[in-house]
Amino acid sequence: MRGAVLRGPGDVRVEDRPDPALVRPTDAVIRITATCVCGSDLWPYRGVDRSDAPAPMGHEYVGVVEQTGDQVKTIKPGDFVVGSFFASDNTCEICRAGYQSRCVHAEPIGAIGTQAQYARIPLADGTLVATPAMPDADLVPSLLTASDVLGTGWFGAVAAEAGPGKTVAVVGDGAVGLLAVLAARRLGAERIVAFSRHADRQKLALEFGATDIVTERGDQGVTRLKELTGGLGAHSVIEAVGTQESMMQAIRATRPGGHVGYVGVAHDVELPGEELFFSGVHLHGGPAPVRRFLPELIDLIWNRAIDPGKVFDLDLPLEDAAEGYRAMDERRAVKTLLRP
Repeated sequence: MRGAVLRGPGDVRVEDRPDPALVRPTDAVIRITATCVCGSDLWPYRGVDRSDAPAPMGHEYVGVVEQTGDQVKTIKPGDFVVGSFFASDNTCEICRAGYQSRCVHAEPIGAIGTQAQYARIPLADGTLVATPAMPDADLVPSLLTASDVLGTGWFGAVAAEAGPGKTVAVVGDGAVGLLAVLAARRLGAERIVAFSRHADRQKLALEFGATDIVTERGDQGVTRLKELTGGLGAHSVIEAVGTQESMMQAIRATRPGGHVGYVGVAHDVELPGEELFFSGVHLHGGPAPVRRFLPELIDLIWNRAIDPGKVFDLDLPLEDAAEGYRAMDERRAVKTLLRP
């Protein structure tokens, strides 16, 4: 089969890779209908995260089940499925508490690489959710977002306790941040402030439900947000970048007693204990337990209540994956969809 492989910083190639096969009786093999490039893929692409080359790439996916192991009960060949970027059994005590990304048997799908024609999905019963039928073609991009960026933005909003009567601020205008805006709106937030300096992303944030745009960042962004909130800050802030500046901006933009939901993959983030102590702010986040939200998100998409697929602004064949990476790295695209 063909699949994207990272050979080194800035060097993504689509190459022949071994066809996947069932390894354990709990596995499934799926034919991937659509996959995409994630903002987190750019960390190793830029050389910030070390990656042992050659490394298969991709952890977001939807597709059709081709084979299942003997112990797989909830899905069958021919089903169209959406899966999380972490495989989970969905039965352990941590999963039952709603934190499937930290399942005691969790396996990162990124190690398998779903920017490919096929993929073996471990723990298929706990990882994959079937759609009610074969989806219309125009629903596929939205269903793909549920695999990670929508589920991650949704978790950020839930962790930040976004809801009715709340002012929510979103730090980060990538795909996760934009879909966190959508999630906050769906959860009933009264006011949603998107931090963004890019006109195309501002436009999408407003379409997804933002009520205010703040172009300043860092402490200047905090000052502007407090001007909009009577000096108090937001009730809920979603951090969707993962840098020191973005985390401190999120904490400082939150009013005492408020909540920060942090879902940006942290890179060299250190929290000043004394400032955090006196902030009175709640922090909750980490790798999103996407599997917790998949049934609800699939239902919303299937019934066309939300349209998160708008976040894809570049649609390419898998063979052009290298251009998809370049476009996102150079901020010419918010998010690249790849079609095997």
